[in-house]
Amino acid sequence: MDALLEPGERLLASLETNLDEALRFSAQFLFLTDRRLVSTRHGKEWRNLEGLDLVREEHGGVGRIELKSDVLIETWRYTMDRDEDALHLLQRFSGSAEAEEGERTPEKEIPVSSTTLFRLWRFARPYRFELFSGFLMTLVSTASSMVPPYLTMPLMDKVLIPFQNGVPIDRKLVAVYLGGLFLSALAAWGLGWARTYLLARVSERMGADLRVETFRHLQSLSLEYFGAKRTGDLIARIGSETDRINVFLSLHLLDFATDLLMILMTAVVLFSINPWLALVTLLPLPFIAWMIHHVRDKLKHGFEHADRIWSEITNVLADTIPGIRVVKAFAQEEREVQRFAAANARNLEVNDRVNRVWSLFGPSVTLLTEAGLLVVWIFGIREISEKAITVGMLTAFLAYITRFYTRLDSMSRIVSVTQKAAAGAKRIFDILDHVSSVPESSSPVPIGRVKGEISIRNVGFRYGSRRILRGVDLAISPGEMIGLVGHSGSGKSTLVNLICRFFDAAEGQILVDGMDIRSLSLAQYRGNIGLVLQEPFLFFGTIAENIAYGKPDASHEEIVEAARAAHAHEFILRLPLGYDSLVGERGQSLSGGERQRISIARALLIDPRILILDEATSSVDTETELEIQGALENLVRGRTTIAIAHRLSTLRRADRLVVMDHGRIVEIGGHDDLIARQGAYYRLYQAQARQLDGEENG
Repeated sequence: MDALLEPGERLLASLETNLDEALRFSAQFLFLTDRRLVSTRHGKEWRNLEGLDLVREEHGGVGRIELKSDVLIETWRYTMDRDEDALHLLQRFSGSAEAEEGERTPEKEIPVSSTTLFRLWRFARPYRFELFSGFLMTLVSTASSMVPPYLTMPLMDKVLIPFQNGVPIDRKLVAVYLGGLFLSALAAWGLGWARTYLLARVSERMGADLRVETFRHLQSLSLEYFGAKRTGDLIARIGSETDRINVFLSLHLLDFATDLLMILMTAVVLFSINPWLALVTLLPLPFIAWMIHHVRDKLKHGFEHADRIWSEITNVLADTIPGIRVVKAFAQEEREVQRFAAANARNLEVNDRVNRVWSLFGPSVTLLTEAGLLVVWIFGIREISEKAITVGMLTAFLAYITRFYTRLDSMSRIVSVTQKAAAGAKRIFDILDHVSSVPESSSPVPIGRVKGEISIRNVGFRYGSRRILRGVDLAISPGEMIGLVGHSGSGKSTLVNLICRFFDAAEGQILVDGMDIRSLSLAQYRGNIGLVLQEPFLFFGTIAENIAYGKPDASHEEIVEAARAAHAHEFILRLPLGYDSLVGERGQSLSGGERQRISIARALLIDPRILILDEATSSVDTETELEIQGALENLVRGRTTIAIAHRLSTLRRADRLVVMDHGRIVEIGGHDDLIARQGAYYRLYQAQARQLDGEENG
């Protein structure tokens, strides 16, 4: 590729398009630079990327990349093992339009820093008085633990050594010293227990607050954010990362504070006993500090990488467990095991690299501390021989220095824990720092029960540099039923998502009852919208709980009434526990038609003024569709309804049909009127009729 690059040109992404038109292997490449898109096949290149779309499709194990404007320009094909490169290419291509305005450099990932942990103070602030009390107890308990070595000096010099020289033991003096040792130990124990319990209690609440706040913020983010994230990764962040931070705060941070206070107090005592001997004691400190700094830089990158690899393992679980039926249906158990084992092997590889660094660090610190202790022995013996210090003084000094180096060794070992917690905190704050692309209005207009009048004015929407909708104008009267039809990718679902305000329009505006939906409270606005999807999602719980999801305080009578209107009451009563029957994970204990009727009952219960039906009957058989259609008639009555349907025959009851193509509205009218025009709708209808004839004849 270097030979193809112009001076100063930078490669952004590449893809091996290893299949030709006949799906035979052909080693060709597609390159994206900061200036152009280059294909080695036929030596083509495109410099002006404005107005061009790069689209990825997949069918039958073959990936396809299409370059489009208003027409198809070029197509490349590849095997699915190159799909990750294809996704990266599309992602960088989507940013090429912004790069034209000076953002050519790729977004740099913020490195992990221990200072990230200081951002947790916002969660500690409500508990600042408890933390201050805990700090005072730590200070006093640490000071209490400093007393015993100090009392060894008079015990040695005034009791034991004189006794060896024939002086009787002063029992009262011994009792004072031993009493001091006991009381200091008792104080250190009591205060240590109290501060450990108090600070652990605070850290547990900080961890709980962190989890709730992260989940609350996650709920406020738009669908665009979730579209770019893996479920397993988000679960790992809120679960294991917050737990790791919690353990760090409750255990390791407390140990670190205790170690730091112990080192400072020990240093003060050492200098008060003998400054020269204290200076000798501190000789290994610069080397240990250098090692901590050097190892910390290596560990922080290693632990963040390990976290990302761990989220890959979680992603495999999040994919496989909910999709276990598909896995078993295609006998792909061994393939999924291999995929999990591969992710696990990458996790082992990363952790092995981290452990190689960490395993050398601990023994090296221990060696330096032992060397420091040896130097103290040598220097201390010399001082005793010159009558500069007493044996008791050296004994106390050695007791303090042992504690000093023990605490120093403990502090050095907290480096790995700190970097793990910092990596976890960064991944949590990546969520908390993300701003929703569908922001709540700063001063939302109060909205009660809307009439259901919708006005779409010159709406446009693009995803990256890819334009999805352009110049869409549509006025919908209260209580009117609109059918949206068009080929896959024509923009139907995108338009519905904009009306629900799952995304915000890039151009134009959407009004409900004359009010811009961006000025309304999201919760109040969506409370007026009922949504029935192609694949209804049911939560683990009872049927009654799922029907009442949008109205948790609904009475049993209201739930039953909604189920009757949705034609679900009869099959619910046939279940062993009726409305108290569990639906299983994602409603797997129910059939597709039963799940859909529960979904319709859920929408009926909140009595929405605006109803969205997105392919509500496309995934069921004809007999079940007829049952669901009866329920939908009850749901649609008196409500502004926007329905997307694959089977055009299901939209004959619509007041108007809106035909979309390439992100534009191309036709509007009734079924008979559009058939008579013989335009886009006529062609769709004829194509579907031929397909149905073929199925019947087959």
